[in-house]
Amino acid sequence: MKSSLPITDNHIHIDLVRGKGLAAVSEFKNAGGTHMFLVTLPSWYLGVSVKEKNDYISVFEETIQTAETIQKETGVVAFPVLGIHPVEIMHLSEEIGVKNAVDVMCGGFDIAARYVSEGKAVAIKSGRPHYPVSDEIWDASNIVMCHAFELAKDLKCAVQLHVEDMTADSLASIAALAKASGLSTEKVVNHHATPLVAEAEKVGIFPSVTSGKDSIETALEQGSRFLMETDYVDDPQRPGFVLGPKTVPRKTKKLIEIYGEEPFWKIHQENPGRIYDVDIE
Repeated sequence: MKSSLPITDNHIHIDLVRGKGLAAVSEFKNAGGTHMFLVTLPSWYLGVSVKEKNDYISVFEETIQTAETIQKETGVVAFPVLGIHPVEIMHLSEEIGVKNAVDVMCGGFDIAARYVSEGKAVAIKSGRPHYPVSDEIWDASNIVMCHAFELAKDLKCAVQLHVEDMTADSLASIAALAKASGLSTEKVVNHHATPLVAEAEKVGIFPSVTSGKDSIETALEQGSRFLMETDYVDDPQRPGFVLGPKTVPRKTKKLIEIYGEEPFWKIHQENPGRIYDVDIE
């Protein structure tokens, strides 16, 4: 394998205070990882109890500062992705009602968008609950997600989505909402995706495939129009959850022996570079 091949984890969390922090980043780097899209941890992971939109400022600032520390201390390039976990609407609705929860979360995304516009982050992350909820919560979640789409349209940035397990129907549903909001589906990334690469391509969405078991092999049978991720949470109570930080580099090196390097230049450099409008060298 050429030493110049970048290896990118499209969705990873690092907690410098409560988790393994830079030790986890070093594991990623020593295994061959070079770039990561560092996604905001849920507010409650960080000990922040959200009551109003400005409470998200400290959550986003922590993500941005963590990315800066990672790059300074390890040399790994960390691109901040600022988001609000879709399950947040459940917590907020219980405390302040559904309508107010929508207002707070949309206001939080307005703040995230400001950071993107200032060049302090490269994308935003939204979504909707990945388990059954009431119609009221489902509709409210779609309102929040569409607000994120509208902001991304204006910013010309990508949106990572935490949503239900993708099927052909749900991919079509997400694509329709993005288009109705004016956002190109080429800027929509299905995080924690199953390897429905061909189905996602039909509607323009990019799957970010969780790199465990045989998922990447299944995805490669359909082409290289996808990203790889671990969704590593960096929670000391759940070590290695969802997948450990070494997984994407190790999986990539193993599969290069079978598929060659060519598809992985696209997966790790071309695809994320185009989606997020960043340089990956």
